[in-house]
Amino acid sequence: MSMNRPAAAAALAAALCLLTAGCGSPSADKATDTKAAASATGYPVTLDNCGVMETFAKAPSRVVVMNGASVAEVSTLLALGLGDRIVANEQGYGMSEVPGRAAAIKKLPTGGVKLNDAYDIPREAMLGLRPDLVLSTTSYGFDQKNGFATRGQLTDVGANAYVSPRGCHQDTSGMTIADSYRLLRDMGKVFGVSDRAEKLIAASEKNIAAVTAKVKGEKKPKVMVLFSNMSMGGNDFSSVVAKGIYNDILARAGGSNAFENASRTSFADLSKEKVAATDVDALVVIGYNDPNPAAYARKLLKEFPQWPAAKNDTYVTLSDSMYLGPSNDVAVRKIARMLHPNAF
Repeated sequence: MSMNRPAAAAALAAALCLLTAGCGSPSADKATDTKAAASATGYPVTLDNCGVMETFAKAPSRVVVMNGASVAEVSTLLALGLGDRIVANEQGYGMSEVPGRAAAIKKLPTGGVKLNDAYDIPREAMLGLRPDLVLSTTSYGFDQKNGFATRGQLTDVGANAYVSPRGCHQDTSGMTIADSYRLLRDMGKVFGVSDRAEKLIAASEKNIAAVTAKVKGEKKPKVMVLFSNMSMGGNDFSSVVAKGIYNDILARAGGSNAFENASRTSFADLSKEKVAATDVDALVVIGYNDPNPAAYARKLLKEFPQWPAAKNDTYVTLSDSMYLGPSNDVAVRKIARMLHPNAF
């Protein structure tokens, strides 16, 4: 049977397409274009976060930062120039070693959320914020029994979840400065600004290396690190640092933690007698929403006049640079200058 001209033309076109692979369906073309565009922008990005594979098809634009008694996550986003992506932030210390950061955090939207007893965002309020990324310092922030939205529930509404380094098991005793760099790198990948993250990391590493070189070979004073006017346990001194990123910072600054062996966890709960019996060469007082941590430091030095720190009036007050976050090099420099003034 003969074929009419339109049908013959269509058959010929189909044959040419098969031979040359030069044709495709509109949907196939669109899929190819989309894949090529994603590849060009670096997406999709997949992270293994606490054993959960989180895939990002594009940079998040509605970020919620949970409290977690931290400023690591919000400070990291601000350092990367991503403050405009935040629709609700619950983190804030009221102070910072970085000029302008505390004010910048204060200006961020909070989402108008009524917080729960843990001063954080409950499940229904979280889902109502319509996030595409939720950041939590530890896995506590995604625990259903605490009244929070789970990772699965967030996935159901199209949101990714991220727990910061060392937060998967809520044990930060092994945290180091490298974890601050990992947080920067992860957020750099997620938001497509890895170049910015690497520049921040390189600058921090350079600054810390310069300080460490200056204090190399110096005697390492014993330092007491604690929070001002804060109680975490039953003793007089329940907010004394034992382990964690603080010790890495002290070591880079040419010091050592006087109470490192006082606890297996991040914090020690100590009696006044134990504190009095320990030689303390210097104090690092961390201010958490405390308008005058220096007054607390002077009070301690007066209370324990037998300390070398009291005799030499050796103390420094810090806030966010002593935590996980983008500014650990600032803490290293300030502590080193206090411990080894002659090296500078």
